[in-house]
Amino acid sequence: MTAVDAMSQALSALRVGRGTVRRFRQSGGWGLGYNGLTGSGFHVVLRGTGWLLSSAVPPVRLAPGDVVLITSGADHGLASAPGQALVPVELGTTGPAPGPADFEFLCGAYRLPPGQHVHPYLTHLPDPIVVPAAGGLDPVAAYLDEQEASGLVTAASRHALLDLMIAGALRRWLAAADWPATPDPRITAVVRAIDGSPGTRWTVRELSRVAGMSRATFTRRFTAAVGRPPAAYLLTTRLGRAARLLRETDAPLAAIARQTGYATESALAGAFRREYGMAPGAYRRTP
Repeated sequence: MTAVDAMSQALSALRVGRGTVRRFRQSGGWGLGYNGLTGSGFHVVLRGTGWLLSSAVPPVRLAPGDVVLITSGADHGLASAPGQALVPVELGTTGPAPGPADFEFLCGAYRLPPGQHVHPYLTHLPDPIVVPAAGGLDPVAAYLDEQEASGLVTAASRHALLDLMIAGALRRWLAAADWPATPDPRITAVVRAIDGSPGTRWTVRELSRVAGMSRATFTRRFTAAVGRPPAAYLLTTRLGRAARLLRETDAPLAAIARQTGYATESALAGAFRREYGMAPGAYRRTP
């Protein structure tokens, strides 16, 4: 499995979530805390200097064009100084207060619904990651900021721009970092098989054969690498694919059931309701 394949599958899985973008302007002594995100996202500095605060890394000074990637929802903060207290922020689409500011940044994220998890490719990466500016502000970030300010951006175009931002920053970081492609290549082969064909009637025994391990060894190593047992990962992958098809296509529920490994639409509907807390039709109608 190549890094491009894995990244593509990880971004595709994120699109189950709601894409949000918000611009911030801050002046004086300030600190913003981002906690409780189930998903992935980024901050890109537009103007001024500030600091990334996280328990995972020492304080990092940020300058215009720098990107902070939150690969799998780590709690973190941005502030005017390393010792600044952090005020919790809820991600949303509310615009910033008008007027000049010392520090301006754009925040974008995919917020996953209950029952969904960040793809293993992203959980394998450090969190957070700082990607230094590459010759100024990323053109994608500038365009995303412009489109959001216009108020004309659609959900589809927002998702496309979020994907480009995350993928571009990740590629720049991977090109400079000495980071292994995967912690366990045989487990990655199984993740690829599930992601590529969630409609296959997989069993744990069949997946262990893909990995070339005994069932017990495979289950133990898969759970350690992915954070969930094979059956749980298969379930969330199938329902995640169903959720994307509901949002992105007009396919009838029976067709979606066949594509995601369910014998009937009622079987899919029951599993979907247990995982997402709503019926597939209601999910499709949710903005």
